[in-house]
Amino acid sequence: MDLSALQHLLGLAANRRVACVGDLMVDRFVYGEVSRVSPEAPVPVLARSRELMMLGAAGNVARNVAALGGEVSLVGVIGDDAEGKRALKLVEEERGVEPYLVTDSERPTTLKTRFVSHGQQLLRVDLEVSRAVGGSIEDRVIRTIRDAAKDAGAILLSDYGKGVVTEAVISACREAAAESGGKLVVDSKARSFARYGAVDMIKPNAAELAHATDLPTETDAQIEKALVRALELWEARAILVTRASKGISLAVRGEAVRHFPTAAREVFDASGAGDTTLAALGLALAADVAIEDAIAFAQLASGVAVGKVGTATVTPEEMVEAALSAHFAPAEAKVATPQRLADQVARWRAKGLKVGFTNGCFDILHKGHVAYLSQARAWCDRLIVGLNDDASVRRLKGEGRPVNDLESRAIVLAGLGSVDLVAPFEEDTPLKLIEAVRPDVLIKGADYAEDEVVGAAEVKSWGGEVRLAALVDGYSTTAAIAKLKVSR
Repeated sequence: MDLSALQHLLGLAANRRVACVGDLMVDRFVYGEVSRVSPEAPVPVLARSRELMMLGAAGNVARNVAALGGEVSLVGVIGDDAEGKRALKLVEEERGVEPYLVTDSERPTTLKTRFVSHGQQLLRVDLEVSRAVGGSIEDRVIRTIRDAAKDAGAILLSDYGKGVVTEAVISACREAAAESGGKLVVDSKARSFARYGAVDMIKPNAAELAHATDLPTETDAQIEKALVRALELWEARAILVTRASKGISLAVRGEAVRHFPTAAREVFDASGAGDTTLAALGLALAADVAIEDAIAFAQLASGVAVGKVGTATVTPEEMVEAALSAHFAPAEAKVATPQRLADQVARWRAKGLKVGFTNGCFDILHKGHVAYLSQARAWCDRLIVGLNDDASVRRLKGEGRPVNDLESRAIVLAGLGSVDLVAPFEEDTPLKLIEAVRPDVLIKGADYAEDEVVGAAEVKSWGGEVRLAALVDGYSTTAAIAKLKVSR
């Protein structure tokens, strides 16, 4: 999706109303370091460092709709327990999400706890009851759907098989969609999708489609055959299947199957990517855009989501940056905005990578710079270079500097294999940037004493180290400029 089309769609989607109905969960992530095996049993010992809790399943769909600029009503069931109170608090903290939650004292709030070290899940522990809701609870959910879906441009039914999405609830969603004129889109983990009836769209992934049709779904030809079979089995007007790196395929009744390839992305964490796809797709459909544009929008959103930690949301600003970076050369893609810098550092840290930081003006890149950066990169797994902007170079070096502007200096630096990210800054020192990055190793030239290095005390305070790199004699930007003046 090009930038102008994306910005137009984001404008159309802003404040569009969407209803999310289905199984609500709380996702808990416990992060830590594993450095030994328990003496009590052959299992790793996790030294807990931090913990995150966020809405999952239908809750994650809702928070993604809101993050993208929509207004969303969330219908689900929670227990009368601590996790239920936490779920309600999490919903209330999400700007743009209106809670329509029903409390069932006879069932616990679904809680999924994941233990993670170096980006790898070690264990998942689930607290849940999967029996279908019934009686007064089911009646309350149905009444709530009627209120929550009023004027909704799309109703997103998220069925994780935990009991909220009963036949009566499905029927209530179909009736609400007919009344509001909105699209009803189903995302389900069910073995068969026949129970949903004549909904507008069902969104399985390739494995779910294979499971439901008993057909292989690896190639385009296999997908086409499975989709044709699916339309024979189910009443849905359209079926959209997500295929990870192979893109998306769409079958609409009376039309040929279409395939939508996706751009290659580094996948850091696929948790919740399907929820992000559903949210973006539903919000775009609520904005009455063409299905091709809705799919492109969903692909871009999910591509951003898989590069983040946990069940993450995606913002319009991140969508715009992703659309821009798709057109960047490899070097340009290394020049980071503050938000992208923070996201990338978080990804590196979750993988257990050592992050290094150095900084400078790097006005006229020479042999000494290249050797210095190569040495710095040898001391870490990923190297960030803080780069003074033009105004700060002028304040430090005087009039006539920099010789090369910020964009030129950044692109040349980013073209070096030793540099993983370039982060421009406008202050006279990189202290704010260092505090934001919190590098494991801070590198400066050996012409400095350690106590003269900006940020040294801070880095050492959080357990990092300071290293001084040897300089190549006879090379400096000042000398290069002087030589140019003489040659004139």
